[in-house]
Amino acid sequence: MTHPPNAPAAPAAQGTAQAPARPGTVPAQPSPVPAATPPAGRGAWAVGRERLRVAATTEPGRLQILGAVLALLVVAFGAVSALEVSDRASAADDVVSRSQPLSADAAAIYRSLADADSTAAGGFLAGTLEPAASRARYDRDITTASRLLVKAAANTDGSSESAHEIAALNEQLPRYTGLIERARAANRQGLPLGGAYLRYANQQMSTALLPAAERLYAAESERLHRDDDAARTWPFLSLALGLLALAALAWAQRRNYARTNRVFNHGLLAATAATVVVLLWLAAAHTLARSGLDTARAHGQESLQVLNTARISSLTARANENLTLVARGAVLTEDGKNDKYEADYAASMTALTKALATARELADDDAGRGPVDESATRTGEWQERHKDARAKDEAGDYEGALGRIVGSDRSTGQSFDQVDAALERALAHEQNEFTRSAGDARDALTALPLGAAALGILGAAGAVLGINRRLSEYR
Repeated sequence: MTHPPNAPAAPAAQGTAQAPARPGTVPAQPSPVPAATPPAGRGAWAVGRERLRVAATTEPGRLQILGAVLALLVVAFGAVSALEVSDRASAADDVVSRSQPLSADAAAIYRSLADADSTAAGGFLAGTLEPAASRARYDRDITTASRLLVKAAANTDGSSESAHEIAALNEQLPRYTGLIERARAANRQGLPLGGAYLRYANQQMSTALLPAAERLYAAESERLHRDDDAARTWPFLSLALGLLALAALAWAQRRNYARTNRVFNHGLLAATAATVVVLLWLAAAHTLARSGLDTARAHGQESLQVLNTARISSLTARANENLTLVARGAVLTEDGKNDKYEADYAASMTALTKALATARELADDDAGRGPVDESATRTGEWQERHKDARAKDEAGDYEGALGRIVGSDRSTGQSFDQVDAALERALAHEQNEFTRSAGDARDALTALPLGAAALGILGAAGAVLGINRRLSEYR
């Protein structure tokens, strides 16, 4: 097969169109220069960094960068200060309005339960027909404990240790009251079974209810300590940012003076003043807050814990004292040598005496020491009257011993009421001391978050205006 011969290539001169000749009067136009574009593969960050480097080679560019850095530092200082102080103010508010009240309620639950147990035993000893005053006091204690348990449950996380103890108390309390009612019913009929029910109720109280209430008090006290520690923690990040911003502003003003021989730049001076005010306010407010919390802890919180221990010990001692006569030696210690309730009474009285001595050391004024001293005096009288009652009981004079325990004149019951009343006054005084000191700590931080944020914004605006004043000289 044959192919046609290829056509000869056209000459290059013929294949290219000839451009028309330009008139002699029209100059040649230059070709348009393509717009500058970032090199391929360079992102926005790289381009921005390049522009920043170029800007830093001129004084106006350096001023713009300096103004942005100063404004950012001052705003960051104000914002971080506002956030950190808000956290500490919230913790201080929790100490005053949540943690400490819940801790006090937990202690009140314990006291109400212990007093109910003691009152029930005392009413049992009074005879087949319980006195109306004793029954009313018992009902008031049970009502108070039930109300405080509802309040604690409403203010406690459902998964916390406190919630577990509250559930246990709510479950065990109806069982205890049921046993008390059975003991009363048998006692009214003159049946010895009433004493057995009462001892079983006391066992339920001492092995289930009171330990759960004690654990609840410990859990709420631990939460109080956590909130107290959170409120007193220094805002180190805010202080560091404030010092950094202040150093940067001082350097900027020195730089301005070195280049212009102008002593003051009003904008930078205003930014410095705002930063100094926030820094001093921050340090002063936290110093006052920590001082208030220290006072609340030393002269309120610790005293309250010791006084609660004293009152609980007195209630426990009174319950064991009553049960000593109810059991009549039927319940012995583990070694079988001594009366269990008498041994428990002695241990509780020892704890009461030690707690009162510690409470007096912690009391910082006469109003606090007075009730504690009265409690100590009445405790001594109580111990003497108890010895007299035990001597009569051991001599076979049960009625005489009963009169020394539940009688209306010069009885241990009278001494117990006097001790309890004095301890209640001491607790009220220390509670007021705690609330006042912790409230002062909270108030010291209240206005600081808003003030720090506002002054931070004003300081940043001042820094920008001060730099713009210098930039205007280059226009």
